[in-house]
Amino acid sequence: MDQISGLDRALDEMLVHLGGMVLKLSSPQVTRTAEERHALACSVNQYSVCAARSGDPRVHQLKAELEETIKPHLRLVASR
Repeated sequence: MDQISGLDRALDEMLVHLGGMVLKLSSPQVTRTAEERHALACSVNQYSVCAARSGDPRVHQLKAELEETIKPHLRLVASR
């Protein structure tokens, strides 16, 4: 049982580090093109799948932050 919990903690640590890397890549200065945004969305979706089974709150916080980065930004347009 100790081996399983140790493995679980190691996976959580890997997810935290991976989430941090993907979060850095989500910067508008890094992902400029449509292809890069698509690749980011794929990475975020895959991270979310892996994070769903984690019990670590850091992983879930990163998941939420990453999912926010791929939501479309709405602009308010005023018409006269």
